[in-house]
Amino acid sequence: MSTKISELLGSNADNLLNHTCKTISKDLIHLPGNDFVDRMFAPSNRNPQVLRSLNQLYNTGRLAGTGYMSILPVDQGIEHSAGASFAPNPLYFDSENIVKLALEGGCNAVASTFGVLGSVARKYAHKIPFIVKINHNEFLSYPNKFDQIMFGSVEDAWNMGAVAIGATIYFGSPESGRQIVEVAQAFDRAHELGMATILWCYTRNNAFKKDGVDYHTAADLSSQANHLGVTIQADIIKQKLSDKNGGYTALNFGKTHPKVYSELTTDHPIDLCRYQVANCYMGRMGLINSGGESKGASDLAEAVTTAVINKRAGGQGLISGRKAFQKPVKEGVTLLNTIQDVYLDKKITIA
Repeated sequence: MSTKISELLGSNADNLLNHTCKTISKDLIHLPGNDFVDRMFAPSNRNPQVLRSLNQLYNTGRLAGTGYMSILPVDQGIEHSAGASFAPNPLYFDSENIVKLALEGGCNAVASTFGVLGSVARKYAHKIPFIVKINHNEFLSYPNKFDQIMFGSVEDAWNMGAVAIGATIYFGSPESGRQIVEVAQAFDRAHELGMATILWCYTRNNAFKKDGVDYHTAADLSSQANHLGVTIQADIIKQKLSDKNGGYTALNFGKTHPKVYSELTTDHPIDLCRYQVANCYMGRMGLINSGGESKGASDLAEAVTTAVINKRAGGQGLISGRKAFQKPVKEGVTLLNTIQDVYLDKKITIA
C-alpha cells in the first residue's frame, strides 16, 4: 500500500485498513470491477444506448476499467452562490476552467449546470463525459427556501452531448413528493434518449435534528433515501458519508427494525457505509460518496479517509468538488489524483 495514503490516514490507518465487516458480508455485495456494466446493467431494462453511456463513464480517466469513479461536481455556484464558491479561486468563475480541472485531474466525468457545460460543449463534450445537473436549490430568494426546481430539459442535456443527467431530491422535505415525480419522469426520458442517471439522495427536514444531534447523515435515514433513489431507476447514487445511526429511533417516526442496529450495522464508518451500499440493491447500483466542504489544510486527509471508507464498504467512488476547486489548480489536481490512488491501490480491499 502507498505510504502516502497510510500517512494521510494517520491514527485512523489501522482502524480503517484492517477492519473486517461482520454485519453484511462482502459476499453479498455486487462489487465493482471492469465488467460491472456487463454484470449489472446488461441484464436490466437499460437500452444499448444507456449501456454505451455507462461504459463511457466507467472507462474514462485514471480509473478507467476499474469499476470505480472519480467525478468533479461543480454546481455550487447555484447551490451555495457563485461568490461563496468561487471567491477562494476566481479562476472558476470561468466555466471552461471547471472542465479543464476535471480533465487535468483524470476524472471519469464532470458534473455541472446547463450553463457551465453548455457554454463549452462543442469544445469538450467529446473529450470528457458531461453530467448535466438538471435541478437546483435556487439560493437567492429571500428568505432562503430549500427546494429543488428544474432548470432545463432532458433534451437540452442530450443535445449538448451529455452522457448522463444528475438531479437532487430532498427526501423527507414537504416538497419531496413533487421532486420524486419530476425526477422519475426526467430519468425515464433520459434513459429513452440513452443517457445514464445519477441521483443526489439528500435528506432534508429540520425535524431530522433533535437534542443537538443532526440525523441527516444517519445510516438508517440516508440508506432509505438511497433505496428510494434506486427505485426511480437511478444508475448511480450520490450520498453523504454516514457518521451516525438511529435517525428513525431518535425521531420516533417511520418504520425500521431492531436488527438494522443490532446486526446490520455497528458504529464503525465502514459498516455504516456498507448499509448504504446494501440499500442500493446490494451494490447493483453504484454508491459514490460526496467529498464535503473545503476546510483547508485537512482536505487531503479527509478526502482519502472518505475514499478508503467508501471503497472498503463496497462503494464505487467519490464525487468531490469544493475540496478540489477552492484551491490552486495544481493542489486541486493533486487532491483528485490522491483520491484516485486509493481506488487504484489493490492492497486496499473490500472489508
